[in-house]
Amino acid sequence: MDYVLYLGLGCFAGFVAGLFGIGGGMVIVPVLIYSFTAQGLDPGVLTHLAVGTSLATIMVTSVSAVLAHHKRGAVLWPVVRNLAPGLLVGAFAGAQVASMIPARALQILIGSFAFLTAAQMFTGWKGKLGHIPLPGRQGLWVAGGGIGSASAIFGIGGGTFTVPYLTLHGVAMTNAVASASACGMPIALAGAVGFMTAGMHTAQLPSGSWGFVFLPAFIGISATSLVFARLGAQLAHRLPADLLKKLFACLLVAVGISFVWGH
Repeated sequence: MDYVLYLGLGCFAGFVAGLFGIGGGMVIVPVLIYSFTAQGLDPGVLTHLAVGTSLATIMVTSVSAVLAHHKRGAVLWPVVRNLAPGLLVGAFAGAQVASMIPARALQILIGSFAFLTAAQMFTGWKGKLGHIPLPGRQGLWVAGGGIGSASAIFGIGGGTFTVPYLTLHGVAMTNAVASASACGMPIALAGAVGFMTAGMHTAQLPSGSWGFVFLPAFIGISATSLVFARLGAQLAHRLPADLLKKLFACLLVAVGISFVWGH
């Protein structure tokens, strides 16, 4: 039954990743927390396990979504390359920080972040300031460090931060979403490795875990997210997504309420 849940979660998370460029982590993390709770995993580790597993699955989800965006010439590779060093360092450091945050406090942080993400989706605010150019290489390194560290703490691919950052500097929305998907790859890689190493000697982890990455969930989600990430990326170039964004925002509000006040 758990594998069926992971396969279904991969379908939805992959679609969301491709459509919005947000990596799917805002879906994966809360569902995994509920699943791990139902399985009776230790409350002290299940939140960190969900975040680490989410980052590992985003490595797979991002590949499929990026290929679909790349075929349409939408990824700004020079910008991604300049962000990448900061993303890698920041995501690894963020994973180490997250591993030291108590489980309940981490859930409150994730729930609060879900509220902020929902507010952005409801309002559609992008903060476009087209007269301010993107910074140079060093500036993008610093920006990447901030995006990477925050993304690793929340277990997401970084699109929630990367898309507004790029649009603030006048990047078109299609290019921002596509480039955010590409940025999710170094974030997920460094973040997942960080969570693996941080949880390597944790005694309460279930069988099948590599540090704070749960392999059965990683395999199940990855198996279906590949196909649906490509579908989401294709639809991102064809369909207006305002209604779907608002529905997804409602889901995030429910997640926020559950995490902040549900325990």
